[in-house]
Amino acid sequence: MKIGIVVASFGRPQILAQFLSMVECQSRQPDQIVLSVVSEHDLPKLDGFNLPIKLIFGDPGSCVQRNRGIDHLQQHTDIVLFLDDDFWMSTSYLEVLSLIFSDPGIVCVTGYVLADGATTPGFSPADAEQMLSRHEASLTANNRFTVREKPDAYGCNMAFRSVSLNGIRFDERLPLYGWQEDVDFSAQTKAAGRIIWTDALWGVHLGTKTGKTSGRRFGYSQVINPFYVVSKGNMSLPRATRLVLNNVLANFRGCIIYEPHIDRRGRLWGNLRGLAHLVIGRIDPEYILKL
Repeated sequence: MKIGIVVASFGRPQILAQFLSMVECQSRQPDQIVLSVVSEHDLPKLDGFNLPIKLIFGDPGSCVQRNRGIDHLQQHTDIVLFLDDDFWMSTSYLEVLSLIFSDPGIVCVTGYVLADGATTPGFSPADAEQMLSRHEASLTANNRFTVREKPDAYGCNMAFRSVSLNGIRFDERLPLYGWQEDVDFSAQTKAAGRIIWTDALWGVHLGTKTGKTSGRRFGYSQVINPFYVVSKGNMSLPRATRLVLNNVLANFRGCIIYEPHIDRRGRLWGNLRGLAHLVIGRIDPEYILKL
């Protein structure tokens, strides 16, 4: 099965170079890697990499950048794998992924995140490599892996059967960081088959802090985006409500207990603006472009 990888990256050439070095260590190489970027400034020097890299340039934004990758890969690969540029895979990830998709009933797979730097100060590539090595060393020859069905997938590592993406694209009304775009996108594929999570695939999400949306913009998206996805039928209302309440409480608490790696004050400001708009029935994810 041919595997294509889509990496949407912006303003992080150093981490992208380390990411490509990590991919070169895979036991099974990808058939193509699409680097969907905005300009040459987003890229490291690519001369030294022995990988089938395709460069695509265009407007910034997680959704629009990933869509450009789908448009290029869908007709040429069997599997489209979306990876964040700061997700470090186990060395057998691609090899195992191709075996999982031998089951024709599976349309989407997401793997086990050993550690998620998105909710912490983050990890270095060296930290990730140590965690991956420790986890691999803990596995035994008769280790039994877990598979669970899920309603959607986590965007830092999610793979799809290419044919299941016919007519499905990331919603470009979720601009910039596009928070919850992974839920909105992956939920649409469940009509075609099973969405699964498995610890037979694993990795570490570094949670690199550069190249991110501002605190105010992200805080607004934390409130509005989940309810926008609910309005499309791709997330339940109780889940969206819990998600929003948890974010607002975390940001309020973070304004009292200082967290240097997160702009909690900016996020809370954005939360409050989003809640005010929610009260008057304004659910417009693109409003962040005006902040």
